[in-house]
Amino acid sequence: MLIFLEDLEIYFLFMRDSNLPGAEMLKTVLEPLLEDFNYWFARSRELLETGQLSFMSHEEQSDLLLRVKQAQDELNAAKMLFTATDGQVGIEMTTLMPWHRLVTECWNVSMRFRQAREA
Repeated sequence: MLIFLEDLEIYFLFMRDSNLPGAEMLKTVLEPLLEDFNYWFARSRELLETGQLSFMSHEEQSDLLLRVKQAQDELNAAKMLFTATDGQVGIEMTTLMPWHRLVTECWNVSMRFRQAREA
């Protein structure tokens, strides 16, 4: 069954049989992945909220911060459903890939921040 959470635009795929070997594999892979996203979004948000970054315009920084906050909201909803279903919820790749791209973008900003600080 596919559920659409309209406000957060997250798609979840519910597995019908909790005894499937794939269910345990899903939990083993997805749980740490969600924690990684949580960690990197939190670090990125802290960096973006700390002050103006010299290599970004105010608008660019505000836009990135807004996207990080939105991704955190989506991630929190995903984690709640994942926990409520005891790890039997899969997240569509169409949801994971934008998060991955955003984390990569945040890594690049963090790297530029460190380089600017060391210069």
